[in-house]
Amino acid sequence: MTLSNITLYHYPLSRSMRVKFLLHELLGEDFTTVKIDLMRGEGLSESFREKNPNHAVPVIDIEYSDGSTQTLIESIAILTFLADAYPEKALAPKIDDYIARANYLKWMAFGGAWMDMMLWQIRMHRDLLPKPMRHAATVELWSSKFTKEVTPQIRAALDTHDYIAGDSFTAADCMMAQNLNWARAYGLGIDPAIGKYMKRIKARPAFQLAMADAAGFEA
Repeated sequence: MTLSNITLYHYPLSRSMRVKFLLHELLGEDFTTVKIDLMRGEGLSESFREKNPNHAVPVIDIEYSDGSTQTLIESIAILTFLADAYPEKALAPKIDDYIARANYLKWMAFGGAWMDMMLWQIRMHRDLLPKPMRHAATVELWSSKFTKEVTPQIRAALDTHDYIAGDSFTAADCMMAQNLNWARAYGLGIDPAIGKYMKRIKARPAFQLAMADAAGFEA
């Protein structure tokens, strides 16, 4: 059984950009994108919440060659699933390559959990919460922790390899690139090694396609 069609539910520059980047790497433009305007409340619609009760993107609808269908949520799960579903593209270490696979999964989870959590706290208290509920101290706290804890770990990885999980581009770079693009909008992750890494990433045609709708983002 193989994948016959994929539909991505997406909002520009959000976490779904991670998945859009990977899909362009895997499939070019041979997939369907449906924009969910989160800032207009479309994520809260009854029809969308049937797909994702957590009213967030990314979401993918998968059609298989045998006619069955599946809906998948959560960017870590989606990226890991898609990279493994197209082994010929070599965007994930093989499951039995234990050392490389463990390192790859570590960076996938680090980006989607710890790093993402910091950036989300900053975003909420800068942009999303009603002004009386925003706390500048929260922004300062997580910005400081990002600089002291996250940036050095990423820099150390990039000091020895061109990509986050090794010498080759993988799906973990789709996770990391979106996060660093997000972080650098806040003045975080500013480091020469990270800057060179982002330059390599931004030169990829798939990244450029994934960012083509960036003007549709609203803070």
